Amino acid sequence: MKLLRHILIFLMIAACSGIFLSCQKVIDVDLNSSSPHIVIEGYISDQPGPYWVRISQTVNYNQPNTFPPVSGATVTLSDNIGNSELLTEFIPGFYMSSLMQGVPGRTYTLTVLSNGVTYAASSMMPSPVAIDYLLQNSFSFGMDNSKTVEVHFRDPAGIDNYYRFVEIKNGVQQQFMFLINDQLQDGNEITSTLFADEDTLRTGDSVSVQLRSIDKNVYNYFRSLSQVVSSSSSSTSPANPPSNLSNGALGYFSAYAVRTKFIIIQ
Repeated sequence: MKLLRHILIFLMIAACSGIFLSCQKVIDVDLNSSSPHIVIEGYISDQPGPYWVRISQTVNYNQPNTFPPVSGATVTLSDNIGNSELLTEFIPGFYMSSLMQGVPGRTYTLTVLSNGVTYAASSMMPSPVAIDYLLQNSFSFGMDNSKTVEVHFRDPAGIDNYYRFVEIKNGVQQQFMFLINDQLQDGNEITSTLFADEDTLRTGDSVSVQLRSIDKNVYNYFRSLSQVVSSSSSSTSPANPPSNLSNGALGYFSAYAVRTKFIIIQ
């Protein structure tokens, strides 16, 4: 499904980086013939900017794998204490901030006006959670020996927490998605092993792991996206993940706090 590949490409690029306007309806798109849908993908984090937003349109399944950028949109990023910034389009379809700085605890709203239609999403930036340490693990599968990274951290007690791990190997983000929440582990020491279904880790690889604290709506989006990707090889047409954007836009907007640790594979 081309939209899914489109979203995954955005996720790879992005790693080189109180009121929710949540739209929990799942939108089914005819793969072979459908009107173009706007796709908005953006983020803000607690790390120094700039932050950016990508806006494009879907294409039919039988068309070339090129997603037309949406230029000329008015893109605004604001927070719940009155700060606001108009983003600049620096290449077609890519809009970049220059002043805004993400702060945990604030709620951020992305507003996009394109072709007379306004799309909006809000996301609350949770407090960051530190990674205590990383360990290397090895697992044998028949004649193959697979190396993985194990993440150790303590979940804050008394708060609903949602996490997304991002693994970057030798400067390249791995495409697999790893998500957890603290529903059964509130306040506990948490250990998570990052099993990748891509190239195995090898001796000498430099691996960084990001622990991103995300809000519930963004967690649900990525969890659904992960399920759609895993089922995309089936005969049934998968539905698109539930977006937190209004007016039927596809994609997501995420405010997240992130902490990172590094390890060299032995």
